[in-house]
Amino acid sequence: MRALASLALLAGLCTAGPAFPQQAPIGEIAHHVVRVDAVRFHYVTAGAGEPVVLIPGWPESWIAWRKVIPLLVKEGRLVAVLDPRGTGDSDKPEGGYGLDTAANDLHGFLAATGLGRPGGIDIVGHDVGTWIALAHAELYPGDVRRLVLTESALPGISPPPPPGIPSAATNLKSWQFAFNRLDDLPEVLVQGHERAYLSWIFANKSTRGYAIEPAALDEYVRVFSAPGAARASFEWYRTAFSPDELARAKARASHRLPMPVLALGGSDGVGDALHATIATLGDHVTGGPIGEGCGHFLPEECPGELTTAMLNFWGEAP
Repeated sequence: MRALASLALLAGLCTAGPAFPQQAPIGEIAHHVVRVDAVRFHYVTAGAGEPVVLIPGWPESWIAWRKVIPLLVKEGRLVAVLDPRGTGDSDKPEGGYGLDTAANDLHGFLAATGLGRPGGIDIVGHDVGTWIALAHAELYPGDVRRLVLTESALPGISPPPPPGIPSAATNLKSWQFAFNRLDDLPEVLVQGHERAYLSWIFANKSTRGYAIEPAALDEYVRVFSAPGAARASFEWYRTAFSPDELARAKARASHRLPMPVLALGGSDGVGDALHATIATLGDHVTGGPIGEGCGHFLPEECPGELTTAMLNFWGEAP
């Protein structure tokens, strides 16, 4: 099923068999599995050259980057996309959804795959992937050459929302922060209704809703319906907003980011909010809103604009 989904989603890319560190030839995509501290992680690679690691967000998997992968491959990059624990075809353990653990996962992943480089590697995160990439950069700055963060509010770091009942527009963008934190109820309501649930999310949190094609939705439903997947996805939020984890987020934020950072929001997404927050954490931060009519799902709705912004950033911060 995974290979069929890959063929349907990545026109011009085909499934390849070699295991990393052997590089997948340009125009091919390869699936891999690596174990880090007994957790099995699925990831894909494509292209050849200087490596870059992409991390998807909630409620997605590696295919969130399906439109960006070939654009980066054409620019001579070896692209690796990780399914974090609990997502895609990676393991879905009961625990470990705190961001210190996620940072350790990414650090171990770079070591286990040989993707790590002296002086660091380029890392790009989206949504919850931004949470992971930021925590990793704070705890393991030597792993990161240049950091790109997109479309996220950061628990414990971003300014809290104003008190009271949010407006309809604000609620539509941020409802999941409250819903996903509830114990048990999200699983009860979502089980058996994964397609309706995900369809509503993509329709209402995107501007270019057509960007999530039927084949992509099918794949998201497949992985979100796997045993333990919904629970794991909600655990990221339950853990992130626990008192202990909020305290850890504040402690990590005291570590200044030494690397160049690009922080981007969709013009119809978080806009300049992520850039404004990250600018308080590092001395080499650029970014802001990109793309006219770009919603939350930047890698799918605005892959060209996003890739151009990344390439310009990497060119200016070699």
